[in-house]
Amino acid sequence: MNTLIPKITRRSALALAALCICASANAQPSSTKPIRLVVPFGPGGVADLTARTVAQKMSESMGQSIIVDNKPGAGGVVASDTVAKAPPDGLTVLLMSNGNAVSAGLFKKLPFDTVKDFAPVSTLGYFDMAVVTAADSKFKTVQELLAHAKAHPGTVNIGTINMGSTQHLAAELFKRSTGIDAQVVPFNGSPAMITALRGGQIDAGVEILAPILGQISGKSLRPLAVMGAKRSFALPETPTVAESGAPNFRVASWNALAVPAKTPPAVIARLNKEVNAALASPEVKERLRQLGVEAQGSTAQQQADLLRDEIQRWSEVIRLAGIPKQ
Repeated sequence: MNTLIPKITRRSALALAALCICASANAQPSSTKPIRLVVPFGPGGVADLTARTVAQKMSESMGQSIIVDNKPGAGGVVASDTVAKAPPDGLTVLLMSNGNAVSAGLFKKLPFDTVKDFAPVSTLGYFDMAVVTAADSKFKTVQELLAHAKAHPGTVNIGTINMGSTQHLAAELFKRSTGIDAQVVPFNGSPAMITALRGGQIDAGVEILAPILGQISGKSLRPLAVMGAKRSFALPETPTVAESGAPNFRVASWNALAVPAKTPPAVIARLNKEVNAALASPEVKERLRQLGVEAQGSTAQQQADLLRDEIQRWSEVIRLAGIPKQ
C-alpha cells in the first residue's frame, strides 16, 4: 500500500497541474473573439479618439480585434452599467473617466458600485482644463481676475458646460480654492459657453483644452491659466492656477480602462501590459498629443487609488457647492 501512495500523489499532482494550466489559459482573453471597448461618449470626441488610438495599437500587438462600442448617455451610467454586468472574461472593457468619479458623488443611486463592480486596468492619459477669457477681455491674468472678484464680490460670472460636469465642478473648486465670491454659470455645451464668453455675458470660462485650442491659437480666446499640476505641453507659456494664487490647486480630466469585477488577475495583468506598451509607442504618444492628451499609463493599483481619491474629492465639491443629487 505504501508504494501506491506516491503514485496516487503524483497522479493527483499531474491532474492539479493540468487544471492550473487550463485555468491559466482560460484566464487570458480569447484570441478568436473580439474585445468590446465600451465608450461612454459619442464618436469623434477626444475621449472616443483616445480610445480608438490606443485600441488600434493594442489590437496590432495582441493579434485580436478590439471593437469600439459608443454608448453615450446619463453621464456615463449607460456604458458603465453595460460593462459592470458583462462576463468577467476580459472581452468587455470600459473606457472609464473622471466622469465616473463625479457620477458616484452626484447620483443618489447607481445601478452599480463604481468601486466594487469594476477592476481598474490602467490610466490612458490626462488632458488639461484651462481658465480662459475673450481675447478682448480686460483680464489678462488670473491674478487680475481674482483681484477684481475680491474687490467686487458676486459680480464675476464663470461659465462652464452642463451642471455636474467635470468642468462645472472644476469651476466650483477654483472658486473655493481662490476664496472668491463668483457665480458659476453652466451652459448647454461648449459652443454656447464660448458664444457667451466672446459676447461679454460672462467674464471667464473653464473648459477642457482640446475643444478650445483652435480658438486660443486663433486669438479669439485668451488662456489665463491651466488647471493641472504642471504647465500644459500645448500651452507652455501659460501658468498653472497653482502658480497664480492657489498653491494646492490641481485638476485634470483623465481616461482609463476598467473591466468587470472578478476578472481574473492574469487577464488584468495582460491588458495592463498591452495598454502600457501601446502608450509607450511614439506614434500613439504623438497622436494623443495632437488631441491635447498626455499619454500616461499606470499600474492597476494606481488607477484604483486614483478613482477612490477622485470620488472623495468630487463628492466633497458637490456637497460644498450645494449641487442637488440627481
